[in-house]
Amino acid sequence: MSADNGLEPFRRRLDEIDDAIARLFGERLQICREVAVYKSEHEIPMMQPDRVKLVRERYLARGAENDLPPEFSSDLFELLIGTTCRLEDELMDELAAQNGRDAA
Repeated sequence: MSADNGLEPFRRRLDEIDDAIARLFGERLQICREVAVYKSEHEIPMMQPDRVKLVRERYLARGAENDLPPEFSSDLFELLIGTTCRLEDELMDELAAQNGRDAA
């Protein structure tokens, strides 16, 4: 058995984890889409700074609990929150435009 073959169990496990991460990110973004619809229906502003601050603190704490480098957790959070805010904003704009056309 070559040394490279010995890596296969690790690689399989990493592939499983990567699949789970992608699935969970997809699920998170889908929930954000649902949040955007709810906010639109109830005329709630897209940006909720207090909520972003709370989620960021919790995200960084969870990263620390799992021995993630702080800069990795911070960078990942910024990417995630930036993506979700952009997604919500775009969807809410679409919904507002649709409602504007429906009313015309």
